[in-house]
Amino acid sequence: MTQLVVKSQRVIFPEGERPAVIVIRDGIIQKVKDFDDEPETFNSQLLDVGEQVVMPGIIDVHVHINEPGRTDWEGFATATRAAAMGGATTLVDMPLNSTPVTTTVENFQAKLDAAEGQLATNVAYHAGVIPNHVKELDQLLSMGAIAGKAFMIDSGMEDFPFSDQATLRDAMRVLKKHGKPLLAHGELDLQLPMPATPWVKYEDYLASRPPSMEIEAVKMLIELCAETDCAVHLVHLSAAEPLAILQEARAGGLPITVETSPHYLYLAAEDISDGATQFKCAPPIRLKENQERLRQALLAEDIDLVATDHSPCPPELKGMDTGDFSTAWGGISSLQYCLPITWSAMRQVGATPVDIARWLCQNPARSMGLQQLGRIGVGKTADLTIWDPERELTVSPAVTQHRHKITPYDGATLTGKVTHTILGGNLIFEDGVVNPGLRGRSILKTG
Repeated sequence: MTQLVVKSQRVIFPEGERPAVIVIRDGIIQKVKDFDDEPETFNSQLLDVGEQVVMPGIIDVHVHINEPGRTDWEGFATATRAAAMGGATTLVDMPLNSTPVTTTVENFQAKLDAAEGQLATNVAYHAGVIPNHVKELDQLLSMGAIAGKAFMIDSGMEDFPFSDQATLRDAMRVLKKHGKPLLAHGELDLQLPMPATPWVKYEDYLASRPPSMEIEAVKMLIELCAETDCAVHLVHLSAAEPLAILQEARAGGLPITVETSPHYLYLAAEDISDGATQFKCAPPIRLKENQERLRQALLAEDIDLVATDHSPCPPELKGMDTGDFSTAWGGISSLQYCLPITWSAMRQVGATPVDIARWLCQNPARSMGLQQLGRIGVGKTADLTIWDPERELTVSPAVTQHRHKITPYDGATLTGKVTHTILGGNLIFEDGVVNPGLRGRSILKTG
């Protein structure tokens, strides 16, 4: 069996960055050697990447793949191909907007069947948390779903209603039994007065979802976490205002992790033009002052990780012909560009590749209980992302592998280009090309 040997001056370990040589065989890291040790030569393929950064494979814990049923929105083949080009080795699929949604055993099996033979990367799965489905949630977790996902506000999908406090409490008791977290879209509908439609100005859409909606949702989640002792993962935090109460709850020992998304770190409301509905997402992109607070919270580890919330749709649903934010589909496509967006934003405030590995690899693995992933070390799965922190790339439809090319990053020049992606010891992306062999698999966490 030929072994792959990866050599770099900049290998990222949990304790920091140093030169090293990684020896991979049978999909596992067999040795981590000092850079100047005697080279491995017998039955070895050497990949010497010089001063490029080698870190664990990126784990994106928040991706709407939309298959089965809405493969025309994205799909396993296009999503995992885009992920491989962006350095991601594991995606975690959301229980919507596929049709059917992942809320029953039958529906989960349909999703697993749809994924078969289409995966360029590995994919794990979240179970849906909706009213009157707690029994099914227990079964889905037993089948291997790694977490439960709930909306605390209208999801935009009739078949995935929001969960009230009683539903969340019941679901969290089941999740606690399985040792798996609740993921929550943390906005509450406070029945606030809405601006008159159409919303052509972004400020009208922004006013429709103020920070108070996130604050009140976080308060409820903290209360339920304290009551049930179930781990809570707050997805795509966009407002900085809840950070103080989250800090207090976490300092008190509550098992709460916090995620933000690349668009909140890179984009700002002041820069969004009238009618530019490609920028619509929920919660919304907020002001630059808020963005700076999120960046500092991420540096300070008050926010744990970054995940894309990749949520594409057919172009006609984005409403770019009308420019009306009130009717456009809310979701941003960025799966392929998570690393360079995050790096381009965060290097401005002093982030290092060690930070990137913590936000995109180590903490996502820890928060989702994926013990074999997220770190470089002997015995760990040989998933690696190799990238050049100084090399630029320009986002364009020609290079974007998402099924649909609409993204607010179109035309942007980003820094931090992925050059190689290694999945289970196999080079699945190199030299700008995704390996045509499908190496990915479904990850089911039953223990």
